Amino acid sequence: MPQNVAQKLISSHLVEGEMTPGEEIGLRIDQTLTQDATGTMVMLELEAMGLDRAQTELSVQYVDHNLLQAGSRNAEDHEFLRSASRRFGLWFSGPGNGVSHPTHMERFGLPGKTMVGSDSHTPAAGSLGMLAIGLGGIEVARAIAGEPVYLQMPKIWGVRLINSLPDWVSAKDVILEMLRRHSVKGGVNRVIEYYGPGVATLSAMDRHVIANMGAELGATSTVFPADERVRDFLRWQQREDDYVELLADEGARYDVDEEIDLAALEPLIALPSAPDNVRPVAEVAGDEVEQVVIGSSANPGLRDFMAVAAIVQGRRISPGLSLDVNPTSRELLQDLMKTGAAFDLIAAGARLHQSGCLGCIGMGQSPTSNGRSLRTMPRNFPGRSGTADDQVYLCSPETAAAAALTGVITDPRTLPDRFQLSAPKINLPNVATVNTEMVEEPLPPDQAREVKLIKGENIAGLPELEPLPDRIEAPALIKVSDDISTDTIMPAGAEALPYRSNIAKLSRYAFKDVNSDYHDQAVDVRDRSGHVIIGGDNYGQGSSREHAAIAPRFLGLRMVLAKSYARIHWQNLINFGVLPLEFDDPDDYDGIEIGDVLAVDDLRRALDDETLMVQNTTQDAGYRARHRLSRRQLEILLVGGLIPWLRDRDAGATDRR
Repeated sequence: MPQNVAQKLISSHLVEGEMTPGEEIGLRIDQTLTQDATGTMVMLELEAMGLDRAQTELSVQYVDHNLLQAGSRNAEDHEFLRSASRRFGLWFSGPGNGVSHPTHMERFGLPGKTMVGSDSHTPAAGSLGMLAIGLGGIEVARAIAGEPVYLQMPKIWGVRLINSLPDWVSAKDVILEMLRRHSVKGGVNRVIEYYGPGVATLSAMDRHVIANMGAELGATSTVFPADERVRDFLRWQQREDDYVELLADEGARYDVDEEIDLAALEPLIALPSAPDNVRPVAEVAGDEVEQVVIGSSANPGLRDFMAVAAIVQGRRISPGLSLDVNPTSRELLQDLMKTGAAFDLIAAGARLHQSGCLGCIGMGQSPTSNGRSLRTMPRNFPGRSGTADDQVYLCSPETAAAAALTGVITDPRTLPDRFQLSAPKINLPNVATVNTEMVEEPLPPDQAREVKLIKGENIAGLPELEPLPDRIEAPALIKVSDDISTDTIMPAGAEALPYRSNIAKLSRYAFKDVNSDYHDQAVDVRDRSGHVIIGGDNYGQGSSREHAAIAPRFLGLRMVLAKSYARIHWQNLINFGVLPLEFDDPDDYDGIEIGDVLAVDDLRRALDDETLMVQNTTQDAGYRARHRLSRRQLEILLVGGLIPWLRDRDAGATDRR
């Protein structure tokens, strides 16, 4: 039968299971990507697994999040990650070299390959015709060790693009339109595949913008064909020999169908505090803006930065406004300088920062209390910027630049006549300034085995987690509403992020904006009973950070009872021995109060069935709940998580030998 691009990628890497939506499948993984905010745990997990050397075709460790070296903690993480990369046979991209996703696309992305990354925006690599999936760190560690990655076979959502984008509208408006239509839950357990005549009008970096923010739809991944526009990009990166054509077969079909007329789109903007709170810019024009931030993995292309430079060229930004520019890679920064775009930005009043994620994850660049900040970034969850009561908007580079000039939210199509502006027409250099000097190749195996891991005082080991008990009887310490993100569960930012490799200290920040006493309350009952969390719909959306599972588990979390889960966090809970249950009747959520004691008896037997009973001993009530765990996932959960499961499995294999 004719296959679409996603089906070709999955079938060519399928090692276990059938390609039936909802069934568990195992995939062979060619490449992995880790970044420093999650990579320290991955490297500790590789050490715990006893790995000698990476078994993938290519694995890369990036340092792009923890770049504020205030004190020794972040520097110690960088040192540890470099030593671990040298020990385990990974490439290493150091601080300042670039954000992982665009840098990987520049140097390592290959059409037709699979990749997993410990960052939820890993699907950005789908812009090159790859199947790239964001996972929790321990799943990525397994892939580095040569293990298959398991997931539910997704539905393939075909989005046909027709015509081309009008002036002042760009790729960011395409993905904002998808979020406007479908919300942050619209892509759960789906791979989005873009096809049709409109695809040829989008460059590879335009596609990166769309594929990157497919994560905000909850999608497993996003893919584009590997066509002539991908060849153009690889030629521009001076590696055309890496091009392999990958197109959908004629007559290929999709599980879900949709169409977007690119020519009908207008400038869009996501209002606080959710990526799907999308409105036309024209509807909110005139609101005062204090900050504009350009950069992040969501708009990382040279074209995006040059468009802003062209709009502000020869002009000055609005008085009192901060225009922050975060180049996404060292290569891009060099090209901004060569083309003169960096000069134009700085002359207009922009603040030029180092290459990295920075404000996207709250590492600096925080706005004032209730200050309105327009950003070309992928997320605007509450407090993610580092300011608890932030007002972060997500928009295209064109809309951001228009606001930088006027000082208010402005539809770029209606810029005042005094600016004498027409839509920017960007001519990129014939070739990119390729810079490979800051990416270190893996050491040969004999040299790698001599490398000792360098662990500063902030690098702590993984916590020991005991098996799941046969009876849970514990209080509900936290109850949260729908669409709670991992940013809320385990905040990042300049204060907490340096403790990513020290779970005991990091756990003090868990749920801090929900209940500032959560840590102490959890510690108080940890050894007696542990505790339970009650969640709404789409619990754990957003970042792939497994710390949002590890830290509460360290504090004694044994079970989460929610209406539904985001894919990555659901798997992360299983991987660290936390039972994720779903209400059979979502209305039961309303009847549970914080402090109620919930109990499940004879747990191992009860989990043999898909449904089981949860008793509320405080209110003398019962709730039917269900799980969606495969037999393999149940085994992992019962022994306390993935690492003890792997340890037991490998020990059994040794005994049999």
